[in-house]
Amino acid sequence: MKNTKNIYYLVSALFLSAPLLTLAQVEDVTTGGVPIPKNAGPDGTITNIVQNFMYWLLMIVGMLSVISFVISGILYLTAAGNEDQIQKAKRTLVYSIVGVIVSMLGIIVLKAASGLLGGKSITF
Repeated sequence: MKNTKNIYYLVSALFLSAPLLTLAQVEDVTTGGVPIPKNAGPDGTITNIVQNFMYWLLMIVGMLSVISFVISGILYLTAAGNEDQIQKAKRTLVYSIVGVIVSMLGIIVLKAASGLLGGKSITF
């Protein structure tokens, strides 16, 4: 039963994150009708590739922490007075809040580092 529950969570998380795959930034330049993503191919620098990878990781962390936040709310609502279940829900809530804070701080650090190392002004 527990394995089945984890599989349901995984499948639902994948379905909820599927629309994010379509939000890729695309330039107006097309080659044979196929759009070319920004900073892809030989024109992308190592800095852009690493920065895009870090943004992608932070997006995943933020998304997982929001999903964890929802799951902790459901756990709290279904605890029905069971102290162990309430403690588990509170612990999950704290970890999800920490995850959201870490992802937001990560984005701020990446923007600040990009502005400082790039030599141009970046607004938040």
